[in-house]
Amino acid sequence: MSLSEWARNGWLVEHRTSRQEIADLLGVADRDLHDCAVKDLSEDWQLAIAYNAALQCATAALAACGYRASREAHHYRVLQSLAHTTGAEAKLVAQLDAFRKKRNVGDYERAGLVSEKEAQEMVALARQLRKQVGDWFRANHPELLAGGS
Repeated sequence: MSLSEWARNGWLVEHRTSRQEIADLLGVADRDLHDCAVKDLSEDWQLAIAYNAALQCATAALAACGYRASREAHHYRVLQSLAHTTGAEAKLVAQLDAFRKKRNVGDYERAGLVSEKEAQEMVALARQLRKQVGDWFRANHPELLAGGS
């Protein structure tokens, strides 16, 4: 299913982005990648902050393709869209979705569920995605990058 079909289903809304919006989204991702490495941060928060960095990268890619996710299942749609925007592999999208679910439980239901290994995996995944999205922008949408982000 294509992004335009997602829009017809009401899962996405057409959106016109700007260099400033992309710079802001990638700036949030970069800040979060820095902040999730703060010493003595709980594993729950480390995962949540790294997850947010990944989400902002995916949001930027979706915006560059002319869409934003509707409110219903927002995070799920943004992450799933990576397969259509940047051509992300199914394994990467599945890993991000698993961490989305883990983060939801940790944010809303129960503390202490995230292991150090899981937090480190999410941080590494977010860093990988940030690099991939940066490379994708340089190759596909350089006009949206301010200063080579």
